[in-house]
Amino acid sequence: MAIRVLLVQSDMRSAQPLTRYFKQRGDEVWQAWDMSQARALLEQVKPHLMLMDLHFASQEWYAFLRTARMNLPAMKIIMTNKYPDLQREMKARDQGVQVFLRQPFTPRWIDQAIKRLSEDTVPVHRLAGPPASLEQVRMPMRVKITLPYLLLALVFALASAYLVSRVVLESQQDRFINQLVKTGLQSQDWLVQEESRLLETLRLAANTQGVAEAMQAGDADALRELLLPVAANSQEEEIILLDSQGTRLLTLTRAGEGGTGGYTSSSGGADCAGWGFVQAVLSGQVDKEGDKFAGRGSGALGEMLYVAGPVSGPLGSRTGAVLVGKSLKSLARQLSQDTLSDVTLYDMQGLPVVTTLIGAGAGVMVDPQQVLDILARQDEASPMRDFVISNRRYSEIIGPWEVRGGNDLGVIGVSLAQSFLVRTSRATQIEIFVIVAAAITLVILVGVLLAGLVTRPLMRLVEASAEVANGNLEVKVDARGDDELAIVAKSFNYMVAGLQEGSIYRDLLGRTVSPEVREQLRQTFSSGSLRLEGQEAVATMLRTDIRGFTTLSEKADPATIFHWLNEYYSHIVPIITGHGGVVNQFEGDAMLAFFGTLPRPLEPKASALAACQAAAEVLQAIDTLNAQRRARGEPQLITGIGINTGVVTAGGLGTSDRLHYTVIGDSVNTAQRLESLTRDLFDCSAILVSHSTYTALADHQVQFSFEPLGYHQVRGKVEKIQVYRMQPQRSGAEWKGML
Repeated sequence: MAIRVLLVQSDMRSAQPLTRYFKQRGDEVWQAWDMSQARALLEQVKPHLMLMDLHFASQEWYAFLRTARMNLPAMKIIMTNKYPDLQREMKARDQGVQVFLRQPFTPRWIDQAIKRLSEDTVPVHRLAGPPASLEQVRMPMRVKITLPYLLLALVFALASAYLVSRVVLESQQDRFINQLVKTGLQSQDWLVQEESRLLETLRLAANTQGVAEAMQAGDADALRELLLPVAANSQEEEIILLDSQGTRLLTLTRAGEGGTGGYTSSSGGADCAGWGFVQAVLSGQVDKEGDKFAGRGSGALGEMLYVAGPVSGPLGSRTGAVLVGKSLKSLARQLSQDTLSDVTLYDMQGLPVVTTLIGAGAGVMVDPQQVLDILARQDEASPMRDFVISNRRYSEIIGPWEVRGGNDLGVIGVSLAQSFLVRTSRATQIEIFVIVAAAITLVILVGVLLAGLVTRPLMRLVEASAEVANGNLEVKVDARGDDELAIVAKSFNYMVAGLQEGSIYRDLLGRTVSPEVREQLRQTFSSGSLRLEGQEAVATMLRTDIRGFTTLSEKADPATIFHWLNEYYSHIVPIITGHGGVVNQFEGDAMLAFFGTLPRPLEPKASALAACQAAAEVLQAIDTLNAQRRARGEPQLITGIGINTGVVTAGGLGTSDRLHYTVIGDSVNTAQRLESLTRDLFDCSAILVSHSTYTALADHQVQFSFEPLGYHQVRGKVEKIQVYRMQPQRSGAEWKGML
């Protein structure tokens, strides 16, 4: 039978799982987001079950809860919360609430919360049964994992024979890639050798007797007679002679195959003067490889690769330049023949300038950004790619196209048809594909199923454990199933619930006592080693107080005073704790700390040294703080510090149910009197040290500057005490280095 459910929640989004849960059960659900709406629905609906949020901002929630319990005593109540709130939980329990449900609101957690409700007064269905306990393992994990893999072992045994052909195919692929890489390296070496051959022809032309004189005279006929044999013997496609201004004196271009009659000559034109590598030669530039440069230009035979060098006269004067060129088509064709590969030369924009691939066009272009990446990483690696031309698949390796002088002209691509690969028969391929595909599909299906069954709960536990390790105790894991993982998840949730309560008490204790005292109390209850009734020890007391703070407090509002004190203590307390001291109590603007009892007993010499070092650093910190306060126009905090070493009684002070760990004794009172004495002796922040502390320092006295002030009578002491004014002689960093 359906029941009436009232959801009183402050967060609409977090309440959605609750609404969905009860509506799926067929219950009637009403929702309220504030106390006024909740009161109206409570009178109108008279629900059987109410789920109320514990975190309403105002205190009206408690009055509403009390009214609901009085008007509808038979109504069941579940308090929901996002994080532990001990104070509100205790107040809710005072009204008879015993069931608390924390986020996330999963169906399993809601079920368990409902089961914890009493079933004799509310007609809530499915409330039978006691709270769930740890269940026995009915389906062991090893059975879940082992049994499916027995089947997989049989499948893989049948498929192992076919995998051999797969291995062979992959080895052929590796050999093909290695061959392509080797061909790419061979192409790079071939380009270097061809450039060297052009350079030899250039030297021969430049050093031919009479060339320099003919260039000075501008005699094109004489130059033709001198260089035509050189061009014919070297089978060069083009030789150009330029005067010192970059004007063509002679251009020899091969028109046929071999022989002196296969060349045409011309003169005139200054188009070469605009080429960068030609300008370098004409201007007399010299790099680490010499005074000769190479580059790309347009000639009578199309795009050309030129090598350029200077021509010098008899007295060493520069008369012009000579260029020896070869067309890129011839270059690519010969390179393809020598390396048994297809060659494509790309410009800096990735467009193919010339290629030996039949039917290739702009479709084989390289991305301009990739060209820049190849040139930037040319000494590291060369990329590879696949493409299809005329229904034929190619693999291409791309490297830098660099000429003499370090000039990058673009990139060069060397490609091989993938018909070089040894292929298994189509029938074998189909068999391998079918069996491997079936095996992989089976592995994936079983693997996904097993991974889901095993890893999902484990990952939830791992993530929740990491959250707990980071201090987040608001996590829960959804424990489903009947195996070991479900039991571990339930145990984890019980553990977190205990940690949540423990963290509340530990946090409360840590905020009321120092960490050292808290740790000592923890060890007391676990080992009983500390006598809480008090034990004697020799310790060093340090007392601080702000002079005239009462007068300052009268001139400022309480919030400002509170801020000043917090800022003041934030500067000095870390110094005390950093030297092993324990801040025992704050009394407004006064503070008492002790050294040598917690966290472990120390010799008087060590406790006195730590207290004096801390006091010196506190004095420096107060000076820094006062400088900041002066800049803000705030009054100075003049502080007196008293230090005394002597016998104290340390232990728990109070009753059996309320303890305060402290130190008492005449030594504590003496430190307080020394601090008060600074008011009479000095008009600035100062440190007074008793004779007992001065004596306890022993050989550490040299670390400080002590000014004897003689004997002084202090309140509460019959005999006068000998006091010293202490000032530091070393920086805090030096003190720490001496410890």
